[in-house]
Amino acid sequence: MSTTGRDLTRRLRLLLVLQAVTTLVLFFAYRGVHDDTVPLSTASTPGILAVDTAQSAMREAHQVVRDSGLEGDISGEFHTQISVAQQSLALAASEDVTGLAGRHDLQTVTGLIAVYSAWVERRGREPDDSPLHAAYLHYAEKVLGHQAEPGTDGDIMSRLDALRAEQLEEAGRQAAFPWQLWLGWGSVAVLYAVLAGALLETQRFVRRRFRRPVQLRLLAATAVGALGVPVLAWHTVSAHRAMTGSLAEVRVPRADPDTIPDVADEVQHALADAGFWASLSDWILLGGAVVVALTVWGLWPRIAEYRFRGQR
Repeated sequence: MSTTGRDLTRRLRLLLVLQAVTTLVLFFAYRGVHDDTVPLSTASTPGILAVDTAQSAMREAHQVVRDSGLEGDISGEFHTQISVAQQSLALAASEDVTGLAGRHDLQTVTGLIAVYSAWVERRGREPDDSPLHAAYLHYAEKVLGHQAEPGTDGDIMSRLDALRAEQLEEAGRQAAFPWQLWLGWGSVAVLYAVLAGALLETQRFVRRRFRRPVQLRLLAATAVGALGVPVLAWHTVSAHRAMTGSLAEVRVPRADPDTIPDVADEVQHALADAGFWASLSDWILLGGAVVVALTVWGLWPRIAEYRFRGQR
């Protein structure tokens, strides 16, 4: 009595299980990396650079104050730099990298900038011979954190440094590749190899039993898996390199404020495809469904023939 029908059924069940498990593991492994590419590109790195811009603007504003002498800033450059700092902090708040705590810190810094500006303006309103010039400048520098000692956290610069460190920590988490992802992608590699071997073995079995050189539907299922998984793995490697490279670009604050836009352009260029990479995760489940459908379509007619023969 022929066992072909039973052998085909066993192979079909094995293939369906392998395809379902491989699809799910690949989906979660892929999402584990690419769910963070878009936030890193659109929120974390712009938020860090916004804090850098605010700090740079505050340094420029205070340099204007110190260079302007007793008469104060006549050119209005001080208020321009203060406006730049406030706009940068508003941008950092909109990115919301560190959540509620970060927004609270930004609100505090915005209030401190108003206090700092008030001391500077009071200094400028004093007569030239007033002894309060030095006192008001001292108060403004205390609020700013000009040459503040390490460990202080009640001034503008110290709070921005602390916020930047928290943003970097979040960006580092997004760009990391922890052991869970190594385990996930290692499992994908093993399952991919086993599934490819099972598909090829089924192809040989069908060709030997039915004397057909190629089972086109099984071949199509094999091709989808053979092309899809390596392409997704390549996109994941590319994304991870872009993420770590972008994190390295923003990790160290730029001494020259003119280089901050250049860093922003480099990061934007490196992560320009982040949205496309992330969108591919939606196609993994569809691709898995296509592979399953092709496998069933290829084997079920043969299995049905043997079931019919058995009933007859």
